[in-house]
Amino acid sequence: MQMDFHYYATYCAAFLAGYSHEESLDIAYSSQFVDQCSRTLLAKIKAPSDAATTQLQLELMDARTDRVGLQDITRIWSAFHFLPRDLYAEKKGCGKRYLNKYRMICGPNSDLAVKTVELAKGKPLQSVGIAMHVLADTWAHMYFAGTPSLVINNTNYIFFELFPDGEGFKEKPITFAHKTSVPDDPVNSVYTNSLYQSSENSIMNLGHGRAGHLPDYSYARYKYLPAWGEYEEIVKDNPSDYVKAFAQMIYAMKYIRGAIHSFEKDTYDMETVEPLLGRIKEIIEKRQLIACDDWKAFGEELSGQTVTEYAMDRYFDEYTGSSKADRDETFLGRFTRGAIAHKGMVIDEIFKSGSKLAGYAG
Repeated sequence: MQMDFHYYATYCAAFLAGYSHEESLDIAYSSQFVDQCSRTLLAKIKAPSDAATTQLQLELMDARTDRVGLQDITRIWSAFHFLPRDLYAEKKGCGKRYLNKYRMICGPNSDLAVKTVELAKGKPLQSVGIAMHVLADTWAHMYFAGTPSLVINNTNYIFFELFPDGEGFKEKPITFAHKTSVPDDPVNSVYTNSLYQSSENSIMNLGHGRAGHLPDYSYARYKYLPAWGEYEEIVKDNPSDYVKAFAQMIYAMKYIRGAIHSFEKDTYDMETVEPLLGRIKEIIEKRQLIACDDWKAFGEELSGQTVTEYAMDRYFDEYTGSSKADRDETFLGRFTRGAIAHKGMVIDEIFKSGSKLAGYAG
């Protein structure tokens, strides 16, 4: 997902869950900041590097791909962007090494998703935002894993975009290019993806790189042949998944606020969403690369307040201007503590499953 959903749609979901305008902005900022909180940024503001929730392209280019380096990559991407769906999944006819990677495939409604939401309960709003980022990405990034792997994340050249046509869909072949300087072209179904690399652990085979940004576009419907599925056809319906993600975030935040007593899998607050569903689908299904303006306008309709535009450095001065003793209670201090706690929980769960792909939490 992108800023449109992680910031502006998250603001909408938080407000609908009962948070105030100001609280919703804090949750939204924290959700979006997960996509910016790199070690490079943390070094700049002199914050703990263990709180990194993403890696810049330049950081990934310099990343080691030995065992320790791959564990470091997996800790970040599996914890915050590709939460594993089933760490105890079984698959016949494969060795332990492949099975461990297969178990890292992301998807919604997992035990880890429940633990993610439960961990945020009773914590500062920054932890709520982190949890909402992770929860939302389980829907957008399903079928891909947050560890470099050709045998899991590669896709076949057969890739079709699906367009509503009566009661069904018509297909249009997707053309993939590799020039990151050229924006995606949804009119002609031309998208940028990562270069094919035959090395199992190449950074090019991390996450959904081989499918480009298609998982991040709410309007996209497509079918393709994933490597982990023996290149058998699978259909991804982002509009449907993004509606569920939005409704599940509302439900999760009502639980975190204490308005409901438990957070269960495969449960969505459609009662709150239903009166607004036409407006939400209109935003989600609009063919545009980023929907910030539309989600922002919707948020302002809901709250009657101005939804301030996202500014990454909004809380930098507060953090850098505080003494070391006081930094933990600044906005970014609470964010970094929440990030470290969440990452540690996920690493520990992966390790307890018998996999060492993310190393040790300690």
